Amino acid sequence: MFRPCIDLHDGKVKQIVGGTLSDDGGWLKTNFISDRPASWFASKYREDKLFGGHVIMLGAGNRVAALEALQEFPGGLQIGGGINDENSREFLDAGASHVIVTSWVFREGRVDWDRLKNLVGLIGKKRLVVDLSCRKRDGKYFVVTDRWQKFTELELSAGALRRFAEFCDEFLVHAADVEGLCRGIDLELVQNLAEWSSIPVTYAGGATSLKDLEMVSEIGREIIHLTIGSALDIFGGKGVRYSDCVEFNRRVERGY
Repeated sequence: MFRPCIDLHDGKVKQIVGGTLSDDGGWLKTNFISDRPASWFASKYREDKLFGGHVIMLGAGNRVAALEALQEFPGGLQIGGGINDENSREFLDAGASHVIVTSWVFREGRVDWDRLKNLVGLIGKKRLVVDLSCRKRDGKYFVVTDRWQKFTELELSAGALRRFAEFCDEFLVHAADVEGLCRGIDLELVQNLAEWSSIPVTYAGGATSLKDLEMVSEIGREIIHLTIGSALDIFGGKGVRYSDCVEFNRRVERGY
């Protein structure tokens, strides 16, 4: 299934090439900057009944735009970016279906299981998505944090996903090496996720055509969903029409 996204940077909806966003304000490659607010995209997703999409706050200055999007589609969007035990309830109360936790559960490259358990105690596992976005190193996939700049010690594997599934409702996995490049999905990673995960996963990274959506849906056995960003026409792309993605979901729901 297709799942939409709203990536926010400096309060604007953007599509950014993965791995070029950093805390030091260095070089940033942007594929698209919208003149429409985040709430416009949220309203569109609500009208087309596209549940399960995500709003990602890329750095500071995005809170207002994020809250406006959540209020436009209450219960329909997940939210991530700087989520922790102090602000998670605020975003859930504002209309998010789930909060997405990323770098906060890692400390010095290792999983802080106590933090994760405490967060689950606050909001419940059914409202939590764990972001396990990754990059490849020495032929293996490792989770990366802090704008996908820092490798952690956590290697993605069946065992790792099984352990995390005890604490969350879904996973979000960006293939950071291909994110925003529109050169095709990381098929190996998609296949691994389909084999390893027992709960839904939203995969993002590299999608360039409707065939990618068809392929992910076939391989994913209704567990793996696909986010399409820079290739989508509503984000200035030329590879995929948003209307085709909506129709694809409707066909799947009808069993065609």
